[in-house]
Formats: sequence, structure tokens, C-alpha cells
Amino acid sequence: MQEILEEIVRGARDDAITGVDVVIRPALSAGVSEVLEAGAILLLTPANIGYMSGAMKHFFDQIYYPCLEATVGKPYAVCIHGNLDTTGALRSIETITTGLKWRLAAAPVEL
Repeated sequence: MQEILEEIVRGARDDAITGVDVVIRPALSAGVSEVLEAGAILLLTPANIGYMSGAMKHFFDQIYYPCLEATVGKPYAVCIHGNLDTTGALRSIETITTGLKWRLAAAPVEL
């Protein structure tokens, strides 16, 4: 996952892209204030036995209700890495982000 993150950050910080500040927060330390301040969110998670990581689930558990009304329409993207059922992990993230009424900004990437 670290290599994937590094490639994404390198692309987002390309000189051709202006007006974007990249802030990286591990799922276990990201919280409501980061979600409220973000213009968009990129979710990266491994697929663990057909589900998102426990850290990602914890992130959603912490921010769901406090962000429910305040982040409607928040653009997000998702990248899932795994060799066992990335579709299950994606489905679980889509269920939560649908409840939050976030807007998928790019096609999900499953690696």
C-alpha cells in the first residue's frame, strides 16, 4: 500500500496541478475535522477477507454521524488493494459513502 500511496501523492503533487494541497492521514488518526476541511477525499485500503481494513471501518465509525449532514456531496475516490475479494471491500465502502451522500469523483481502482 505504501508504494501505491507514494505514486498517488506524486501524481497529485505534479507541477501541472495547481490549487491542490495534499494532506495524508492514516485512517486511525483521521477524524471529523479533517473530513470537514477536505475539499475531496481519497480512500485507500487493503481488502481484508472481502472487507475494508479495520482501520478504515474505524474511520467511518468515527466520522459517520458527525459528518452526515455537513458533507453531503463531498467528492471522493477509492483505491483498494488485495488478492482476495476487492469487490466486497468496495461494496462496503460504497454502502457507507452512499449513506453519507458523498459523490464518487472517479471510477474506483481495484488492484
